[in-house]
Amino acid sequence: MKMRLLPAAVAIVLLPLAACKPEPEVVDSRAPDPMETALKNAPAVELPPAIKASVSMRCQPGNALVFAEFFQGDKLVKLRTEKNGPATDLKAPEAGQPYTAEGGYKLTGNEKSATVELPGKGSLTCKG
Repeated sequence: MKMRLLPAAVAIVLLPLAACKPEPEVVDSRAPDPMETALKNAPAVELPPAIKASVSMRCQPGNALVFAEFFQGDKLVKLRTEKNGPATDLKAPEAGQPYTAEGGYKLTGNEKSATVELPGKGSLTCKG
């Protein structure tokens, strides 16, 4: 008789556990993010372009040096007149068009050969 009661007792003990959900309860101690919906609906972020070429160019007349960093997409060039000097961002509206910046800066060409117009120095023909 004791043998028959044991399986019945086990079944009675396990019956309430069978009704439980098999998934564990997730507990989070952090407060809800107030910007969560704004971040989900935000447009994708465009990464800045990578450097395509970093060159020093010898320019004529005057045997001057110009340092330029050309970026992928052909819409941005960082131009320096001194190796560690301040950079000027020259931007092109479309790829293939001249790069320009306020103050009279203009660069036409690419990393191998370019015409650079600098304020106070005029037009320089440069080769990389």
